[in-house]
Amino acid sequence: MLEKLVDLDKEVFVFLNGLGSPTFDSLWLFITKQFHWTPFFLLLAYLLQRKIGWKNLGIAILFIAVLLLVGNETVELCKVTFERLRPCNDPEIKDIIRIVHQSDTFSFFSGHAANSMATMTFIYLILKRYYKYTFLIFLYPLIFAYSRIYLGVHFPTDILTGYTFGGMLGFIFFKLYQKYLHKRGF
Repeated sequence: MLEKLVDLDKEVFVFLNGLGSPTFDSLWLFITKQFHWTPFFLLLAYLLQRKIGWKNLGIAILFIAVLLLVGNETVELCKVTFERLRPCNDPEIKDIIRIVHQSDTFSFFSGHAANSMATMTFIYLILKRYYKYTFLIFLYPLIFAYSRIYLGVHFPTDILTGYTFGGMLGFIFFKLYQKYLHKRGF
């Protein structure tokens, strides 16, 4: 059963990765860098500050920082535990895929997917009561994580596992944030 899942994962990866074109490689290399998303993050900080104030924004940023630390450490622990080769290093498929970016670290599971989903889940749960279209912030983790498939460094299950883990982590940290605010009388 696990072998069939791995084979299906590779087939889906080869298909999705194969949709790429050298014309768009530089775009996806741009998208995959977190720094390039700074204007989006600043917009989210602005929207948060308008609705929850400076003090609560500072608290939310501290929670996000710890969330990212926990997420990164968990991802790294899983990568060295499972030692799954990245698609760009997988001898079974590396000669038939588009490799736009090379990485020598392990693949399972995607830190890009986990951290982007965790952060957006946390922010979504704060903002959803204030803005009707808050759900659109989930376009960020979708685009950001797909870039990893496009570039040849993550399988779809790496991304889906990252999304699942990130969503749960973002929800847990939101609940802790709520509890902290309630305890402090905010």
